[in-house]
Amino acid sequence: MIDVTREKLELRVQGVDLNLSTIHRSGSGEPIVFLHGFGSTKEDYVDIARQAAFSGRPFIAYDAPGCGNSECSDLSAVSIPFLVDTAKALLARLRVKRFHLVGHSMGGLTSLMLAHEDGDRVLSFIDIEGNVAPEDCFLSRQILSYPSDDPHQFFADFIDRNWGATDFSSSLYAASLRHKVRAEAVRGIFTSMVDLSDHGDLLTRFVGLPCRKMFMFGEQNAGLSYLPHLRENGVTLASIPHSGHFPMYSNPVEMWKRIGLFLGEAEAG
Repeated sequence: MIDVTREKLELRVQGVDLNLSTIHRSGSGEPIVFLHGFGSTKEDYVDIARQAAFSGRPFIAYDAPGCGNSECSDLSAVSIPFLVDTAKALLARLRVKRFHLVGHSMGGLTSLMLAHEDGDRVLSFIDIEGNVAPEDCFLSRQILSYPSDDPHQFFADFIDRNWGATDFSSSLYAASLRHKVRAEAVRGIFTSMVDLSDHGDLLTRFVGLPCRKMFMFGEQNAGLSYLPHLRENGVTLASIPHSGHFPMYSNPVEMWKRIGLFLGEAEAG
């Protein structure tokens, strides 16, 4: 058995009762906090406990409200600001003061907003294709492109569209969506992602963070328009071969290698 703690933690966020499914490990140094993307779960990151390069490193991962094995008393309340407050509440519960931050997609945007609000606590930030510009809403903008009053029908159609997408690992991603996301949580998540991406000046916020930063992307998305701007402003870029939006599914070996190298450099100063 891997040496981790799995537990449900009860929290109350914005008047909503949560029972978060978490996994964490103690160790020396500041923890790595992982925030998963839409349609994923904390299990995207549990392999850190099996990676020799991260032996002894403390970490925290959890299923966001409306996702995985976490429970939420009001799914309509779930949005990016709600997820930011959830992260703050969990960090307070676990008495975490300073931490390294890794977030993918939805979790990358949540991480960005968290780091923008609590920047003095974030030691480093690895953004794995998290939203920083309107062009990043290729998944979330479907809530507007394919409107539906039935959350279950929208979600079923969303799954079908993504199953046939050309991006690496899209079919693998789509196959498990019904088991990882509650349909009633989708609208609030997607609409807030689109709103922030269109109007939140996210690129400026990201570049302006005081911590060391890396933006990780699949080589399939090497044409993102803002990559030169990130490089010019001191952000480390990590292109993952044979991958699109989901490096943890397409090329996890390279993903973990780049995370380990970056964290080592960040801690070295």
